[in-house]
Amino acid sequence: MNAPTTRRLTVAQALVEFLAHQYTERDGRRHRLISACWGIFGHGNVAGIGQALLESGDALPYLQGRNEQAMVHAAVGYARQCDRLSAQAVTTSIGPGATNLVTGAALATVNRLPVLLLPGDVFATRSADPVLQQLEVPSAGDVSVNDALRPVSRYFDRVTRPEALIPAALQAVRVLADPVDTGAVTLALPQDVQAEAYDWPEEFFADRVWRVARPAPDAGALAEAVHAIRGARRPLLIAGGGVHHSEAEEALRAFADATGIPVASTQAGKGSLRHDHPADVGGIGHTGTATADALAREADLVIGVGTRYTDFTTASSTLFAAPGVRFVNLNIAPFDAHKLGAASLVADARAGLEALTGALSGHRVAAAYEAGYRAAKEEWERRVDAAYGAADDSVRPSQTQVLGALDGIVDDTDVIINAAGSLPGDLHKLWRARSRRQYHLEYGYSCMGYEIPAAIGVRLAAPDRPVWALVGDGTYLMNPTEIVTAVQEGVNITVVIVQNHGYASIGGLSEATGGERFGTAYRFRAGDGTYTGAPLPVDLAANAASLGMDVLRAATVGELRAALLKARGANRPTCVYVETETADTVPGAPDAQAWWDVPVAETATRPAAVAAREAYDRHAAGRRRHL
Repeated sequence: MNAPTTRRLTVAQALVEFLAHQYTERDGRRHRLISACWGIFGHGNVAGIGQALLESGDALPYLQGRNEQAMVHAAVGYARQCDRLSAQAVTTSIGPGATNLVTGAALATVNRLPVLLLPGDVFATRSADPVLQQLEVPSAGDVSVNDALRPVSRYFDRVTRPEALIPAALQAVRVLADPVDTGAVTLALPQDVQAEAYDWPEEFFADRVWRVARPAPDAGALAEAVHAIRGARRPLLIAGGGVHHSEAEEALRAFADATGIPVASTQAGKGSLRHDHPADVGGIGHTGTATADALAREADLVIGVGTRYTDFTTASSTLFAAPGVRFVNLNIAPFDAHKLGAASLVADARAGLEALTGALSGHRVAAAYEAGYRAAKEEWERRVDAAYGAADDSVRPSQTQVLGALDGIVDDTDVIINAAGSLPGDLHKLWRARSRRQYHLEYGYSCMGYEIPAAIGVRLAAPDRPVWALVGDGTYLMNPTEIVTAVQEGVNITVVIVQNHGYASIGGLSEATGGERFGTAYRFRAGDGTYTGAPLPVDLAANAASLGMDVLRAATVGELRAALLKARGANRPTCVYVETETADTVPGAPDAQAWWDVPVAETATRPAAVAAREAYDRHAAGRRRHL
């Protein structure tokens, strides 16, 4: 009997070889599970994973980053654009290189997006103890800083022996390919183990396909959901990110066409229907449209598809106000399907919507209900036009007019990326999404600094699509470093810097909660500790230029339109810089259409805080627990 064939490789070499042979498959289409590996090298990975990536050549391409958190953001942007069917890895040194992954890992896991993290770790043999950057815990010798990644990872393992890599690697890719359990996956790799050789069975390196199934709904649960929908007079469907991940947009359109049920969307679900579809009523919740939120308040049945019902979606449990409102939740994750006391339909979004459409054959909402929400949608569109418009091209644009100028030049192929600040609220209310992946808002973790690296990841996944990273000045200052990566790699993205000299979103929230915009402006500090009205002489456009971007400055609405058009046609990374008008006399986005619970001081001496607490108590009285 022949002995099993083996190959002698280091642990790092074996892992890289293994990853190069992993695939996902859905609907008969195969994808590389791990398409590339981002890395910043130091002790802990330079002689292990670094050497293995060098040796592997094109088998697992290497991408160079500048900031560990940003590398994770880029990988997450890539995975989202690929509908979670393809992902990327990120490798770092031990110590601060590893702990810099934590924020990115949390973002990936909160948003259910796959990324493989490969941080170096301290010596498994303890031959060098403590090693440079090692955290010593007197009560636990087996703890390292990498343990900070445990609570933000969907799967975590530390590979302390070569043979332990086989089960750890298999479990890691299982989670990465699982549409329910996916998120950040961490394999902590002690630096001595990475370099250790082992005789690996050849079967470990064979092509392996992880099939991403489309589970259909249970017949009994489907019948219950159909009964609830047929009995509803004012149903509303909420489309979440799961619609996009499942590529269920056409199934949703067919459902809306057949039933006339209006469709609102979360930040992650926006674009599930085109903005001009008659049933699309826009964003839902605190940053939603008046149309969608009015429907939500009166709905007797809410159909959640691929949503996890964050507090922005539910207006902190105050939005769904009808006395007898009930919920039907279609979600591939049982954890989310059972929220709000719903009748749960645990299934793939596309399979579930197709089943519902078939079972509801002949059913349609009342004509008066349909006519009512369509009229409200038309009224909201007039408000969007007013927010986007400018008196003339010679004025300084407001933030909403920046969006209006961009809206005027994009088509179905463009991708708009944002994550934090005041822009997400304006975009959710106003943006007219033209295609399924045009609207890319990271609002599960709402992480400042996500936009630029995510734009790189999206462009790598979709090299023929124009990609725009919309960033405020506060966000830009958090994480501009990957501009260098875009320039170095020739990744053609456009960064739009919206300069309003402070934290506009938190400033508004501070004012609404009695904080009087304390600590939210970028101003000179006077000798008495107050801040003067003069903005800081910080030139973010010059900074972007110094990092290698072509920069176009726009001072007026007319100049902005010209700059955006030129940037869209550019063949290298380009920045459009615009200072926005913030005066109260300039039309902006409509106010929030629903509440958001941010607790206000129960006792205070300043009148603004006292008044804010009174308003808080009024809103909080409307909270409901749906059981």
